[in-house]
Amino acid sequence: MKFLEGKVLKSTGKWYHVMLPDGKIIDCRIRGKMRLDGLKTTNPISVGDNVLIDPKFDEEGKGVISNYLPRENYIVRKSTNLSKQMHILAANIDRAYLLVTLKHPETHCVFIDRFLVAAESFRIPVTLLFNKIDLLQKDKELSLLAETISLYQQVGYTCHALSATNKESIAFLKEELNEKQVMIAGHSGTGKSTLVNALDPNLKLQIGEISQAHHQGQHTTTFAEMHPLSSGGFIIDTPGIRAFGIVDLEKEVISHYFPEMRALINKCKYHNCQHINEPHCEVKNEVKNGTIFESRYFTYLQLMLGDDNDVHRRNGRQD
Repeated sequence: MKFLEGKVLKSTGKWYHVMLPDGKIIDCRIRGKMRLDGLKTTNPISVGDNVLIDPKFDEEGKGVISNYLPRENYIVRKSTNLSKQMHILAANIDRAYLLVTLKHPETHCVFIDRFLVAAESFRIPVTLLFNKIDLLQKDKELSLLAETISLYQQVGYTCHALSATNKESIAFLKEELNEKQVMIAGHSGTGKSTLVNALDPNLKLQIGEISQAHHQGQHTTTFAEMHPLSSGGFIIDTPGIRAFGIVDLEKEVISHYFPEMRALINKCKYHNCQHINEPHCEVKNEVKNGTIFESRYFTYLQLMLGDDNDVHRRNGRQD
């Protein structure tokens, strides 16, 4: 029996929207219990997966997913209801674009850092898109934008300042997305759906409003969904992420996912240096000298120690 190949566009619990090679989209369920190479996940199949489908559809035209093809990569976050499990956001990602806003809502550096660490651990390149720059009017806000962009550019990440409603500022994205399978991520309200609609007006995704009480976005995307672009390629719109929990990373290698720390491998006195209390640590020296940014190092300590109070105490702070 020759299976059909398909690409998962959306998952809504037990059902999956799968696009066949001819462009037809069908609903599928999975056959029995599928496991992800022993990983504890809440979803065995995710958006972006290439799957094998039983060629015999039922009387309603629905199919059965028998297996998934090997993944190039995938990115996960902690499950919202089962903290010891993970949820796969998307698979087979050529590049992730993280939307960042400095106001309405505010994206904190620790969130950016955690997302970057997760992407680094799965070998997914990331571009930071600083959206809603049209809302920044005060000199202090514009200075903060320039400083934040400079920080991440020095670390090695590509950054763009833009307004999703300005066609000229997003023109470069249309070229980058051609024939690629990319993911758009960020907090609710950062403008993900607005950006996707601007890139392909035919999609007409629902756009949410900003809560006036908390200046946070209202969730409009409840499931990750991949949209075929009329210009070619696919764009994955993910639900707004309030926090990004890192899962299944051994503490011994967390520093490897900070490019500025990775560059210092083998330069500390001790080969197993964790860059916290050890003497003759080159990473701590670079933090002291300002070569490694304190905000990045603070995120690293959070990931290593797991508690904000511990982080402050180890650094002699009494916040």
